[in-house]
Amino acid sequence: MEPQNMDHYIGVDVGTGSARACIIDETGDIKALASENIKLWQPETGYYEQSTTDIWQRICECVRRVVSESAVDPSRIKGIGFDATCSLAVFSHDTDEPVPVTGPDFKNDGNDRNVILWLDHRPVTETEKINATNHKLLKYVGGKMSIEMEMPKVLWLKNHMPADVFDRCKFYDLADALTHLATGNETRSYCSVVCKQGYVPVGVDGTVKGWQEDFYNQIGLEDLVKDDFKRMGGVNGVNGIYGSAGEPVGTLSRQAAHQLGLPMGIPVGSGVIDAYAGWIGTVGAKVELSEDELDTEVPKNDVSQAFTRLAAVAGTSTCHLALSREPVFVDGVWGPYRDVLLPEYWMAEGGQSATGELLRHMLDIHPAYVETCALAKAEDKHIYDFLNAHLESMAEKIKAPSVSYLGRHHFFYGDLWGNRSPIADPNMKGCMVGLDSDKSTDNMALWYYATMEFIAMQTRQIVEKMNSAGHEISSIFMSGSQCQNPILMSLLATTCGMPVLIPRYVNAAVVHGAAMLGAKAASHHKDDGSEPETLWDIMDRMSKRGRLVKPNESKGEKRLLDAKYEVFLDMCRTQQEYRRKVDGAIAAWDA
Repeated sequence: MEPQNMDHYIGVDVGTGSARACIIDETGDIKALASENIKLWQPETGYYEQSTTDIWQRICECVRRVVSESAVDPSRIKGIGFDATCSLAVFSHDTDEPVPVTGPDFKNDGNDRNVILWLDHRPVTETEKINATNHKLLKYVGGKMSIEMEMPKVLWLKNHMPADVFDRCKFYDLADALTHLATGNETRSYCSVVCKQGYVPVGVDGTVKGWQEDFYNQIGLEDLVKDDFKRMGGVNGVNGIYGSAGEPVGTLSRQAAHQLGLPMGIPVGSGVIDAYAGWIGTVGAKVELSEDELDTEVPKNDVSQAFTRLAAVAGTSTCHLALSREPVFVDGVWGPYRDVLLPEYWMAEGGQSATGELLRHMLDIHPAYVETCALAKAEDKHIYDFLNAHLESMAEKIKAPSVSYLGRHHFFYGDLWGNRSPIADPNMKGCMVGLDSDKSTDNMALWYYATMEFIAMQTRQIVEKMNSAGHEISSIFMSGSQCQNPILMSLLATTCGMPVLIPRYVNAAVVHGAAMLGAKAASHHKDDGSEPETLWDIMDRMSKRGRLVKPNESKGEKRLLDAKYEVFLDMCRTQQEYRRKVDGAIAAWDA
């Protein structure tokens, strides 16, 4: 088909620091990509806020640019999909205007700061109160609700806002807020409410409404129960509508179409959390896997092949996502979540609180940071590329059998921001064994290597925990900028003992997945009246061939990494033991 006659779809991805948009054709090829930074406010330590007004403006700029740069006829754009961080957005239910979340007076400073970002850690007390209920819904979030989820943040607002202000609030996950701004509709996504708001799909554990009335009453949010949970999105089929990923939530309104520079009436797909768009954009990739990594009983493109594929969506933090036909409960791993991507299938979500941020932080605090940055700049290299080359040079200098050999006596445990999975303990910290007085670039390179090794070791720990509970993970499908780091990718493959797949669109896998949501919505609006495509069929059709990184075959390196994995587990375990021992000793301290 001639390119000008092809249908096209737009994807919008809102991350922690930027909004992005891409436009793809019906084969899945990205025709244009644009990005704009979004504002972030930090009124206090641990508090992070954003604005849907600012985010929407940046989205509009990106969409207009990709349409212009691709030279695609806007009439050929048939669908649009959104993903965003799992942040809480607050609007007024009577005026639909943003409600500021900045205490203590909650006045609007002109910036419409109505979003509490996912990494905001203000609701400590509220999180503890929620988890103290031991409500049965907590088993669907790994046993504990994380401080990063949205119900603790809603409860914090209830506890701190003037009552009359809170009474006017309605609440959205950010992805749902974006589809609301695009359509004017109040439809919610299962991905948002199930994964981050404590919604249990109808029929699971006997639930009737999805929202758990007794849970809301227990934690002090009984006012949100009124009118069948209208302020949270309502009850499906009664006063609310919910959809799985990409299912149509409406069409572009006149106002949104004007702002985006698109024709009104374009179908809008049900949104997803950004990491889940990464799953959509990676696990359908074409790749030659062995029989050990494939189910030979079904076709290579059957949806059940996804059961063996862990999507690792790596950015500031890393999310680990796995699909299963039946629910698999794993302590310290969020989920299982039904219907969030594919109807009647279950998702599990593990994660590392900081990976990209951890790498940046460990270099930033090293005494040789400024000097090493200058050396990298002199060679016109990114700091990571410079350190990778420096590690190779160090290994060659001493005739080491591998880069990993350089770090053989350096042991680092990196939960500086607490542990998301599989310990689910926000009190976990970092520690290092092997410190000396060296302040050189050589030593900084060892810190850098040790941090990458920690990321790989913890990934293995998460995979082993998930597989021991019933998952069947035998390959890792990566996305994000960390894919460009060859030492880290090799470490992941060798440490975990399984191949790592690097997608074609390394830095655009998430927004590529969002565009597939647009294609899914469009498939429900075909002129010929044909049956809509499944999301998996769209992924299979639009995903591109990836590159495979296989485990290193060196038996020596495998023995070294296995030994260091035992040390890693010991460091994880003993830190908790040390804390318990000291807490026991001071418990009866007479202050």
